[in-house]
Amino acid sequence: MHLPCIAATMEPGSVENLCVVYRSRDFLVVNKHWDVRIDSKAWWETLTLQKQLQHRFPELADPDTCYGFRFCHQLDFSTSGALCVALNKAAAGSAYKCFKDRKVTKAYLALVRGHVQESRMTISYAIGKNSTEGRTHTMCIEGTQGCENPKPSLTELMVLEHGLYAGDPVSKVLLQPLTGRTHQLRVHCSALGHPIVGDQTYGQASSQEDQPFRMMLHAFYLRIPTCTECVEACTPDPFVPTLDACWSPHTLVQPLDKLVQVLRAATDPDPTEGGPRPCSPSTPLPAPGRPPPTPAKLPETEAQRASCLKWLSEWTLEPDN
Repeated sequence: MHLPCIAATMEPGSVENLCVVYRSRDFLVVNKHWDVRIDSKAWWETLTLQKQLQHRFPELADPDTCYGFRFCHQLDFSTSGALCVALNKAAAGSAYKCFKDRKVTKAYLALVRGHVQESRMTISYAIGKNSTEGRTHTMCIEGTQGCENPKPSLTELMVLEHGLYAGDPVSKVLLQPLTGRTHQLRVHCSALGHPIVGDQTYGQASSQEDQPFRMMLHAFYLRIPTCTECVEACTPDPFVPTLDACWSPHTLVQPLDKLVQVLRAATDPDPTEGGPRPCSPSTPLPAPGRPPPTPAKLPETEAQRASCLKWLSEWTLEPDN
């Protein structure tokens, strides 16, 4: 069920202001606040998404997991936007299979430095781990000194608007990762010469990136076509002048709403027949006082079940995402 969500503000996150944009019997999609970790066992982490979920939905927490909730994928600490939470092991397994089979569609909004001249491009720099002293927590593109084990990486970039941020040239872009490397969008934008505004790791070397109140990267759209329901969510656009007076767009290149229509019109493989099918909405939540309908379940092979159980057991034992 798709739920209304008020657009993100410039105010810091809190335990109470968790925004849910999609809810069904098996999944939640939340609009994660910027500068909030997904989970942590560290005592000094006073605010995490896990704690927000525990506060809002204590009845949904699973004591058999490390953090109480099964997060289907990652978002960096500084990145805001759509993040999917599976509410049981079977749902987590079905979402995992979609990620493994590359059936998930994700699209991000970002403000990047400079005016990107091409309205659409594919970024294909291979990405590996940076082994340079002092940078071992970062990633880099192939050919960079100290770049270890670079892997093929693809990102689609579409320019939405040109404008100014605090007086400096900036472009608003839609980014669609076609692979899932660590920090992929941030590394690709930086390698292109258009780092994300507010990115203190891959941004400009000067103190310019200390000025924005956040890193301007937001997980805007998410679709996970599992075998029993299609989890689809679109979060509010946080990069509008009414929310951040520093952002002043002056040239429209492509309207965002038309690109959203293209994303939503895309078809997904039918898990039973291998053919395309539209991403159909999930079964709505039952009315108060009525039992939920029993969802139809497809038979699972022993190999699929063994693979799923192996992944789930590793997931629940993993101390960090």
